[in-house]
Amino acid sequence: MLSVRSLRVDYGHVQALRGVDLEAREGEITAIIGSNGAGKTSTLMAISGLAPITEGEILLRGTSITGRPAHEITTLGITQILEGRQLFADQSVEDNLLLGGYTRLRDRARVRQTMEREMDRFPILRRRRRQLAGTLSGGEQQMLAIARGLMSEPTVLLMDEPSMGLAPLMVQEIARTIRSLREEGATIVLVEQMASIALQLADRAYVLETGRVTLSGSGRELASNPEVKRAYLGG
Repeated sequence: MLSVRSLRVDYGHVQALRGVDLEAREGEITAIIGSNGAGKTSTLMAISGLAPITEGEILLRGTSITGRPAHEITTLGITQILEGRQLFADQSVEDNLLLGGYTRLRDRARVRQTMEREMDRFPILRRRRRQLAGTLSGGEQQMLAIARGLMSEPTVLLMDEPSMGLAPLMVQEIARTIRSLREEGATIVLVEQMASIALQLADRAYVLETGRVTLSGSGRELASNPEVKRAYLGG
């Protein structure tokens, strides 16, 4: 579904990514773990057209999307749920959802249908639909961020730190949501600081260190790897 080849991203004189190779297969969860500053977010930002690509190539279903602007990449089927949720705090829950479907606004009936589906997925959003997004709890905001991302009916969903700042029970709820999305056939690339959660969910996983992939394998394989246990799982 999605292939990243020899990807390099530079911010001025700082090399964020130094030849990253990875792939996300259709209908699977691909996790990227690593310490702060390893290049996880830069990888997602490059895929979605929000970070400068110095070298390398990104392919969606075998077709290069390298260097395309973010709005075009969204229309091609890649949606990113940003770290920290990044909602429109002064807009209602419903307005945030409608804005998530902006690429399909010509088909308003379908947008409304998709919004109803997402409020079925997260019933609390239906009850809060007229409430300003900025007044929601952290967990409710994360649900809204996920639902807003799904409004564009993406082919590939990029999720950056969906558990950040959430209570343990809500972390488990978000994990169940991610698992259920895979069961529905979604292709997900998941960046997650909580490596144990990421590896439990992942069909395939990559470890990034200082802008390079140092390990890859199934989620189960990496969860049992002594180096990964020592560095990321507290073992």
